[in-house]
Amino acid sequence: MSTAARLPLCPAGPSTGTQCSPSVPEGVEALILDFDGVLADTVGRHEAALRAALRPYGVDLDSGWYGRHVGLSIHDLLAALPGGRSLPHDEIVQRSRGHLLASMHTITPIPCVVELLGQARRARVPCAVASGASRLLVDPGLDALGLNEAFAAVVRREDVVHGKPDPELFLTAARRLGVAPGRCLAVDDAADGIASARAAGMQVITVVGGHLTPAGEQAVQPVASPRSAEPIR
Repeated sequence: MSTAARLPLCPAGPSTGTQCSPSVPEGVEALILDFDGVLADTVGRHEAALRAALRPYGVDLDSGWYGRHVGLSIHDLLAALPGGRSLPHDEIVQRSRGHLLASMHTITPIPCVVELLGQARRARVPCAVASGASRLLVDPGLDALGLNEAFAAVVRREDVVHGKPDPELFLTAARRLGVAPGRCLAVDDAADGIASARAAGMQVITVVGGHLTPAGEQAVQPVASPRSAEPIR
C-alpha cells in the first residue's frame, strides 16, 4: 500500500461540514499540483466558456462528453471532439479564453488543496504546478489566487511536447524541482491527469467534492488524447 493510500487526507469526509486538515505524507519530498479543478474551482467555468465559444459554429457541447475529457488542453479537446477537426480551432480557442479571462477575477481556490499547499510550504517541501492549460490562463489564475510565490516551478501545456495522459508534464515539474518522481506527491482531479502522474511514477491523490482522497482504481482510465509533434503555442 502506498503512502498516499494510507493517508487520512480528509478524515472528516465531505458530508460532515468540518474543516479539512490534510498533511504531507512522510517521505514526500515535493508536491506537484494540477491547476484547474485542484488549486482553483474552475471546471464549470471552462465548460461554459467552451460551450459559448462553440455555439456560433452550431456545436452543442455535451456535458457528459466534456466530463470524460476534463484535463485535456483546449487544443486537445477540440481535436478529440466529434467533428472537431473541421472547426476553426484558433478562433474557438480565442473566444473561449476571452470568456475565461474576462471573469478571471472571480475564480476561487479549493480550500483543502490550499491547506495542503500551506502544510507543504511550512514543512519546506518544494511545490510545483503541472497544468495542461495554457500559460495565458494559468499565470493570471495563480495571480488571481495570490499564489504566484508559492511555487518553485510552474509547468504549462506550452512547456512540453505531450499533454496528459502522457507523463511529461509531471516529469518536467519534478525535474525542475530536482526531486525524483517517486518522491513526489501529485494531485490531479481528472482521469488523464491521474494516469499522467502514475505513469511518471508518483504517488497520486485526487479531489472529490472539494476534498482530497486517494485516487481509486476507477479513476485511472484516461481518455486517449492526440499527440502533437510540437508544443502548443
